[in-house]
Amino acid sequence: MQIKNKTFVITGAAQGLGEAISVALARQGANLALLDINAERLDQTLAACQQEGSSCYAFTCDVADETSVERCFVSIEEHLGPIAGIVNNAGILRDAMLVKVKEGEIVDRMSLEQWQSVIDINLTGVFLCGREAATSMIRSGDGGVIISISSISRAGNSGQSNYAAAKAGVAALSATWARELARYNIRSVAIAPGVFETEMVASLKPEAHERITSAVPLQRTGAVEELAHAVEFIIENDYFSGRILELDGGLRL
Repeated sequence: MQIKNKTFVITGAAQGLGEAISVALARQGANLALLDINAERLDQTLAACQQEGSSCYAFTCDVADETSVERCFVSIEEHLGPIAGIVNNAGILRDAMLVKVKEGEIVDRMSLEQWQSVIDINLTGVFLCGREAATSMIRSGDGGVIISISSISRAGNSGQSNYAAAKAGVAALSATWARELARYNIRSVAIAPGVFETEMVASLKPEAHERITSAVPLQRTGAVEELAHAVEFIIENDYFSGRILELDGGLRL
């Protein structure tokens, strides 16, 4: 699939990986629907994409709310026409141990709110947005591609019961949709990033940053532009579907 003049939806577009993906696709001439719950930061991404000459619109959307998502996708088609692709990137962290013990005493547990908030945004949000995008693609008859951001943490990571479960679910959804939607010429792929140089990672204390970097065989974090390039590859390669693209510098061997 060509990128130029096609409509792509990016969730979690206000910062980090979502912002980098949005700007990269704008640079390739895509028409963009930028989604995020943070309207102020989203306007900054919108401005950056418009500087690249892209036709794009910003939509304040809660991806975990069905009504919000459905209304948003109606507006997207009104402004930009049928959807050719979506990048399900929106996500949050609420890390905690399942049960935290100090000096033999239980001092904390992961709360239901910590669990549910991550599942709602990182998994249910992918389901809701993926469903609406697939509906648009099927109605248009032109096919398309659904790209969802999973994580190497899907294999399990201490302190991330909620996040690991959600990202494992994203990987399973992607494989399932590849089977279900192929008849409509819709591809579905997941990307499983390792550690990327987002604002959150860059803000870590030097010793924590060094500890993370030293665990990566390539001895560095990933650049957000490298993940954006992976998105471009998936869009343009019409035979890539049903797979998880590991992008982690060799961290998960």
